[in-house]
Amino acid sequence: MNSIISQSAAEPLIFNWDSPRGEKLAITICLVLSLVAHAFCFSIFQIVYPPTVALLPPPARVALITPAAEEGRTLFRWIDAEDPALAFTTHRPQDTKLRALPKAEHVPSYSAIEPALKNIPPLERDLRIPSCQPPGAVPFVHQKTAPPVSVVKTSVSFSNELQVFGAPTPPEPAFVASNEEMPETIRFRIAVNKLGEVRYCFPINSSNDPALDEQARLYIARCRFSQNSANAGKPDSFLAWGTATIVWGNDIARPQPARAPTATP
Repeated sequence: MNSIISQSAAEPLIFNWDSPRGEKLAITICLVLSLVAHAFCFSIFQIVYPPTVALLPPPARVALITPAAEEGRTLFRWIDAEDPALAFTTHRPQDTKLRALPKAEHVPSYSAIEPALKNIPPLERDLRIPSCQPPGAVPFVHQKTAPPVSVVKTSVSFSNELQVFGAPTPPEPAFVASNEEMPETIRFRIAVNKLGEVRYCFPINSSNDPALDEQARLYIARCRFSQNSANAGKPDSFLAWGTATIVWGNDIARPQPARAPTATP
């Protein structure tokens, strides 16, 4: 048993279990040297600000330009030479003399020729009794009546693609506008089936009146085309697409202005 212990004590261990005194000493020395180096650098590379000095403004100086100095006389001569008022002033030549206009006295015309006076007409008094009848009939000015405005009816036209269905039969027009403005021409994209009925109606543009747009759409949708022999051999699902255009006339009813309610006693 003692031999086994001695053999294990003689063999070196895998890990060193001694206390790391030398490493602690080295770390301490490095820290001290780092502090000394930092203090030395801060003492050398320190920022030195210059002292604050208050500078007073320079004293005010006034320079007077007088003709006593040569610089002042030169400046005055330059100002006189560059004066635009003198450059554009008309000067009379020195050899010419100013001629004064003669003093002419105003003589009125009536002082030389005496005007002829006219006699006052005699005073005549009309002593007749005035008539009880008016001097004349009062003229009546008749206002000229404006010529009657010709009625332009609203018309509808269809494109050439729908001519195979024959002549259209539109319903009776009864359009009512919602404002006083003249509507613009409106166009629709329509589809007509084999029986001449308008199956689809889509507006392309607006007439600037929503109420008229809806009335025009219903008007186009109620149009019927006469059956044509050209549609006899076509299937039931056949649809011909085209355009319908409504040109507005002056037969559109306008909204009546609201009357003010009358006060009852």
